[in-house]
Amino acid sequence: MSKEKVQIFDTTLRDGEQVPGCKLNTDQKLVIARRLDELGVDVIEAGFPISSPGDFTSVVEIAKIVKNATVCGLTRAVKKDIEVAAEALQYARKPRIHTGIGTSDSHITHKFRATREEIVERAVTAVSYARTFVDDVEFYAEDAGRTDNEFLARVCEAVIEAGATVLNIPDTTGYCLPEEYGAKIKYLRDNVKGIEKAVLSCHCHNDLGLATANSISGVVNGARQIECTINGIGERAGNTSLEEVVMILRQHPALDLDTNINSRLLYSTSKMVSESMGMPVQPNKAIVGANAFAHSSGIHQDGVIKNRETYEIIDPADVGVTESAIVLTARSGRAALAYRAKKVGYELTKLQLDDVYREFLKFADVKKEVLDDDIHEIMQVCKLGEIRAV
Repeated sequence: MSKEKVQIFDTTLRDGEQVPGCKLNTDQKLVIARRLDELGVDVIEAGFPISSPGDFTSVVEIAKIVKNATVCGLTRAVKKDIEVAAEALQYARKPRIHTGIGTSDSHITHKFRATREEIVERAVTAVSYARTFVDDVEFYAEDAGRTDNEFLARVCEAVIEAGATVLNIPDTTGYCLPEEYGAKIKYLRDNVKGIEKAVLSCHCHNDLGLATANSISGVVNGARQIECTINGIGERAGNTSLEEVVMILRQHPALDLDTNINSRLLYSTSKMVSESMGMPVQPNKAIVGANAFAHSSGIHQDGVIKNRETYEIIDPADVGVTESAIVLTARSGRAALAYRAKKVGYELTKLQLDDVYREFLKFADVKKEVLDDDIHEIMQVCKLGEIRAV
């Protein structure tokens, strides 16, 4: 029995690019868009066409080259925005207009200085107008995370009737707890008339470090699209991390959910985006960080050498990493030293290893990491430089 699919909506080129200092030119965006298409994302949010001439051009050019994914353009609930997005998407094989408006009392009162009735009217008008240009219209209820569920359901019902095919339920400020966000999705599934006509989508921000957890809670409760970015980049503390949600769903078969992502391209895609945007990936980042499959504790190293699954729940090859890294530090034991020594050509007996380990600790006490060249030097000091593994 095949697993139910969760669509991956990648907004690296829109929400991700909003990070200060991460501006990309059109050529760079095209390279990333091609890779996202190859990666297997279902939707590429290519930009916010009305925001600048450069963004408009990028959306046009991305729409021309993407072969498989839906290409999406963001708008406000403004007619001119929608017209410009439709023009930018005219070459897309599968175009989508993503329009919406804030629905929380905070946004309604302070941002729009409007009433709830006016917000519903503007939402319906925007979706109806977008449907005159494309068949696929996604509606976002900005700040849905802090929106009263009953009113949110009312808005969703109205925009479905107006023709929305996807309902984006953003936790715009990253405020929700996972159980709260999951309950919100379930409430909409249970209380919105016509909900079967639309796909519920999670768009979670990471202000409290809960974006990934909230997105998973969302799909467990009935959402079938996750909006995310490579490396979790995005406004403020970032967005849901694509690589994290993909591998969570894949590593938990009991959820009976999966994506179309080719996970073996995750690491190289992460590096591509990091280098293009000048946005380093933190070493302890899940899935794609430099330390995600690195082991420096002697106890962990011994376990991984004997059986990788002792301390790794993901095979590094599944995400495009060559192999686990055994990093030699003062916390490393004999097993790790013997393993690394063999890698660079030394097959040591137990007695030889004891001598080498004592010398190794002297190096390790003054260096953060003992490298391959250091191993050769240690062997020379121990007068074992001529011993080589066959």
